[in-house]
Amino acid sequence: MTLTGTASVAQAGPHLVGAADRPAPRTPVTSRRAAGPGLLKAELHGSLQDPVLDTMNFLNEITHRYPDAISFAPGRPYDGFFRTQDIFGYLRRYLDHLEEGGASPEQVRSALFQYGPTSGQIRELIADSLRKDENITVEPESIVVTVGCQEAMFLAVRALISGPEDALLVSSPCYVGITGAARLLDVEVTAVEEDDDGFDPARLAAALRAERARGRRPRAFYVIPDHSNPSGRTMPLSARRELLELARREDLLILEDTPYRMVSPGRQLPTLKALDRDRRVVHLGSYSKTLFPGARVGFAVADQSVVDDAGRTGLLADELTKIKSMVTVNTSPISQAVAAGMLLSADGRTSALNASTAAYYGDAMRVTLQELERSFPPGERARLGVRWNEPAGGFFLAVQVPFRADNAALTRSAEEFGVIWTPMSYFYPQGGGDNEIRLSVSYLTHQEIADGMERLARFVKTQTA
Repeated sequence: MTLTGTASVAQAGPHLVGAADRPAPRTPVTSRRAAGPGLLKAELHGSLQDPVLDTMNFLNEITHRYPDAISFAPGRPYDGFFRTQDIFGYLRRYLDHLEEGGASPEQVRSALFQYGPTSGQIRELIADSLRKDENITVEPESIVVTVGCQEAMFLAVRALISGPEDALLVSSPCYVGITGAARLLDVEVTAVEEDDDGFDPARLAAALRAERARGRRPRAFYVIPDHSNPSGRTMPLSARRELLELARREDLLILEDTPYRMVSPGRQLPTLKALDRDRRVVHLGSYSKTLFPGARVGFAVADQSVVDDAGRTGLLADELTKIKSMVTVNTSPISQAVAAGMLLSADGRTSALNASTAAYYGDAMRVTLQELERSFPPGERARLGVRWNEPAGGFFLAVQVPFRADNAALTRSAEEFGVIWTPMSYFYPQGGGDNEIRLSVSYLTHQEIADGMERLARFVKTQTA
């Protein structure tokens, strides 16, 4: 025991005569035994102890604990537009489409009951919709149908980040889905902070230089350019063009997430993918807002060329499909069929499907901004140090408050004032947003917004005092 450096016979084992660089067990055998039959959390994947995986659970817990509180937290669509019986009509519409295209009864049956192709069976319809709605022209083969946009993010990060020297950059504050996916894959995220005016290409250029100075290779930059979650900001057209030029010059791919465009009023700026002439953009799409979230249908447009060691050329979409085959195997054919039926019912135009919903969400944002103005008149706003942005669409806006907007403040807000919001600190991968809150307007009636804003104003004033 003296020679081996062990304190007891129980700690001596094969590792003592193994390779010199083999690490010793992290936990002594005696400690494992003392833990009983359960698992030690310290020996599970490190992401399970990461706060990013606990944030939304805490928010859900608060919501359930205070059911009478008015909640500005959930970023889900308003379900007053959904009718249960429509599901069957959309399914029938897709089956008719298959039959009109010459599919036999056996082929129609297989389209619903079998696994189907891993890359998806409605890619042609998605490509048609992207062309009509977004002026994005891509071949169906460059599309992978995913289980929501979250899987599309996971596949893209896994494919593009091959080792610890590869860098994934994100516009910050950012949607927690991308940071969560990165954490599950042990990918380090580098935040590129937005300012009050939103994304600044010069800051990204500086971040790229800093990553290379650290010996890392920047591979991709994730951003929501339109009505971002959580800030509500929209990237100007000039910044979009600068970003694409920067990506071309720096050999960088852009992961573009675009869930809120078709559910926002007014004319939208072109997507990064529509402006992309060098195949620098991997377009991540979701039908959760434009169709319905229960479908769990998303997609990735990955038309970048990939060359193997033998000189053969394929598409990045093919590589994403390989990964998907080992994750979800395929996206539910039933979900794809219903989503396809909805697209067919509107000739592929989700903009037509969402004319009423975009108006509804636009009105909700307008009422929220009006109620903020009423609850915090200019003089009082300046005295308290309260300010907010004014998004033209989407579900979210950000409010700066004169106190630490953490979980303790959120609990007091829900318990004593009956109003729930989301701490913006949840969305800063490398810290920040301590004095900001996110408000979601999508799931509330105008009266609920008015009542909730009155409660929020009382909480802010009391908390400040």
